[in-house]
Amino acid sequence: MNSDYKEAKQSFLKKVQAAKSTGMKFTTVSGEEVEPFYGPDDIENINYLSEIGFPGEYPFTRGIHTNGYRGKIWTMRQFAGFGSPEDTNKRFHYLLNHGQTGLSVAFDLPTLMGCDSDSAMSEGEVGICGVSVSSLDDMEILFDKIPLDKVSTSMTINSPAAMIFAFYLAVAKKQGVDFKNLRGTLQNDILKEYIAQKEYIFPPHPSMRIITDMIEYCTREVPQWNPVSVSGYHIREAGSTAAQELAYTLADGFAYIEECIARGLNVDDFAPRISFFFNSHLDFFEEIAKFRAARKIFAKRMKEKYGAKNPRSWWLRFHTQTAGCTLTAQQPENNIVRTAFQALAGVLGGTQSLHTNSMDETLALPSEKAVKIALRTQQLIAYETGIINTVDPLGGSFFVEALTDKMERLANEIFEHIDSIGGVIPAIETGYFQKEIADAAYRYQKEIERKEKFIVGVNEFVEENEKIDIPILYISPEVEKKQREKLTILKSKRNKDLVDKSLASIKNAAIENRNLMPVLVDAALNYVTLGEMVEELKKVFGIYTETTVF
Repeated sequence: MNSDYKEAKQSFLKKVQAAKSTGMKFTTVSGEEVEPFYGPDDIENINYLSEIGFPGEYPFTRGIHTNGYRGKIWTMRQFAGFGSPEDTNKRFHYLLNHGQTGLSVAFDLPTLMGCDSDSAMSEGEVGICGVSVSSLDDMEILFDKIPLDKVSTSMTINSPAAMIFAFYLAVAKKQGVDFKNLRGTLQNDILKEYIAQKEYIFPPHPSMRIITDMIEYCTREVPQWNPVSVSGYHIREAGSTAAQELAYTLADGFAYIEECIARGLNVDDFAPRISFFFNSHLDFFEEIAKFRAARKIFAKRMKEKYGAKNPRSWWLRFHTQTAGCTLTAQQPENNIVRTAFQALAGVLGGTQSLHTNSMDETLALPSEKAVKIALRTQQLIAYETGIINTVDPLGGSFFVEALTDKMERLANEIFEHIDSIGGVIPAIETGYFQKEIADAAYRYQKEIERKEKFIVGVNEFVEENEKIDIPILYISPEVEKKQREKLTILKSKRNKDLVDKSLASIKNAAIENRNLMPVLVDAALNYVTLGEMVEELKKVFGIYTETTVF
C-alpha cells in the first residue's frame, strides 16, 4: 500500500472512532470481531491467482464452474417426508408438479434409528417427524409412479443408510432401471452423528467399515450416485460456530477419504462422488466466506495431500439448507424473510443444490402452503434478483475476501488440533467436538440473554399475547396403526426360508469382512425388514455408548 493510502486510512479511522455508535456488539454470529470497514490493505497478502483465482479454476474459491449459474441453476429441493409412504408419495408428486427439480426424503425417528414400525421402541413416533420405511414394500409405495432414472433423490439417513439404500436399489431393480442411471445422494455421514446429532447404532470403527463398503460398491455399480454427503448442517444446528462447522465437516470428509485410500481404492475413482452439506445461517457475509473457504481448503488438500489428479476430485460440491435453528415459533411469518436471506447467502456462496425451510417448521412438519412459499423463495432468487447473471458477484469484496481468508486460517488451526488428538475418531471418543460445540452454543445463548445479539420477536420487538394463525400439519395415530398392520401382513406373506438365508448371509459377510451391499440388496428383495438387518449386524458389531463429557 502506498503512503497516501495509509495516511488517508489513519485519518478515516479517527473519524470512525469519533462517530456515533449504537452500542451494539459488532461481531459475527460466531463471535468473530468485524472491523468498521475493510480496504485494499486487508487483502494485500492474498495472491489472487493462487488463493482466489478465476471461477472454475483451481483452487475454486470463486466456484467450481466457469459460468456458474449461467450454465445450470442449482437443484431446488424441498425436504419431504411425513406419515405413511402413501402420504409422502402424494407430497412428492405435488412438489414435482410445482417445479421442484429433485426429491429429498426425510425419515421418521424409528427409521433413522434402524427400528421397524412394529418395534416397542417406535411407539408414538411412527411417521411423526418423517416418513416411516421398514421394508422394500414401503419403499415401493414411496416411489410409486416416480421413475428413478429421471429424478435425482437425496435421502437424509445415516446409521441405517446401507439398508435404506438397499431398499432403493431394489425398487430400481424392480422398475427395470439400470443402477448406472441412478442419480442422487445419501447423507450417510456417521461421524457427525457421534459429534452432533446422536442417531448412531454401531461403534465408530464398524460404522466406518460400512460406509467404505458403500463407497466401494457405488464406485463400481452406481457411478452417478453420491454415497456420502458429509454434513456440517447438524454440527451447526447443535450450536457450533461457522469456523467449527467448516473445519469439523471437512475433517470428517477427509477421514472418509483416508479410509477409502487405506482400503486400496484409487482416490480419483471415488472422490468426485463425495459431496458435502452445509448450513446457511443468518450472518450473511460469514456464511458466504465459509462456503468459499470450504472449496479452497478442499481443493488444496485433495491435490497436495491425497495426490488426486482428476480436477473433478478437487471440486467441493455441496448442498445447502437454511438454518432450522434460526426459525422462531414467535411471529412465524418472519421465518420466510430469514429463509430468503439464508438462501441468498447459499446461492452467492455457490451451492449446487438448495433446500429452503418452511415458516412453520418450529411448530410441526411443514404444510403444503408453507412448502410452496419456501420453494417460490428459491425461484424468486433465481429468476428475479439478477444475481445469477455473473459468477461469484461478491468476489473481490475487501470484506468477503478478508473473511474468506480468515475462515481458512481458523479451519487450519482446528485441523492441527484434531491431528494432535490422533484424528477424528479419537477426538469423538474423548468428547473434544462435543465440548467445543457446547461451549460455542452456551456463549451465543448468553449473548442473546444479555441482548448483545437480537432475535426479532424473541428478545426484541416482542408481541405480547401473540396469536399464531397458520395451519399446522397433524399426523394421525392411524398412521402408526396402519404401518404396523402392513408389516404384520408382509411378514406373514414373505418366504421365511429366504428371509433366514438372507439374515445368515448378512451376518457371514460382516464376520468375513466382505462388502455388505450385495447381501443387503438381496435381503431387501426378499423383504427382510430394516430392523431385522440392523439386529443381525448388532450381533457382530455391537452398539455404541457415548463417553459423557462435562
